[in-house]
Amino acid sequence: MMSKFLNKIFKNSRTSNKYGNFSSKIANIIGMSPLDPLIYELAFTHRSMNKVDQNGNPTNYERLEFLGDAMLSSIIASYLYLQVANGDEGYLTKMRSKIVSRENLNALGKELNLISHVQSKMGNQQFGENIHGNLLESLIGAIYLDLGYPACERFIHEKLLSKVADIEQLETKITSYKSLLIEWCQKKKHTFRFDTYEEDTAEELKYFGVRLYIDAKLVSKARATSKKKAEEKAAQRAYFALQEQIEK
Repeated sequence: MMSKFLNKIFKNSRTSNKYGNFSSKIANIIGMSPLDPLIYELAFTHRSMNKVDQNGNPTNYERLEFLGDAMLSSIIASYLYLQVANGDEGYLTKMRSKIVSRENLNALGKELNLISHVQSKMGNQQFGENIHGNLLESLIGAIYLDLGYPACERFIHEKLLSKVADIEQLETKITSYKSLLIEWCQKKKHTFRFDTYEEDTAEELKYFGVRLYIDAKLVSKARATSKKKAEEKAAQRAYFALQEQIEK
């Protein structure tokens, strides 16, 4: 009887220490003390762990990622509405897209080293680049559930909006070279084609190659770990090769 009692005490102590250390790490990241560390543990649980709740529902960060994406969009929309009094709906939507671009979210996720807290059965090198932004969104969802809207807003303002250049500089920032190039080709009646293929290499990571043709002429080539990245990289190279023509 005494043995069971002592085992329960030591078990509770270990649990307390576990979440005490974890809570401290989360507090350092978000700048606030979390109330429920279990929500944040969920925010860093990858689907490869195959965890389920008592009803058999999958428990991983993807639902929190969905929630965080919505909160991020709402808070950025509010910020722009108040900051840009003369911006119409189209302009505000465009600026919001630039602020919450994958590039920005991935960069912040990396800066906060969120991937170091992931529970996964996969090696970190097997994750794509977007894991950093996905974890950031799930963390934002967790902050909202745990601490509420004001805390969520504070985190986004301090960690993301404080790093965004002023609105005038943001206007000229290119977030997608592929979209820009396609728009230019359509405007100028140029034909274009992305010839994308999977490379046959001995490397562990899968690579894709892409050739970009404009008016049947090869303009640029690129390779990356996804088709989307390879096409964006090829479009970027084409943009710099044709920059004078595009900006006329």
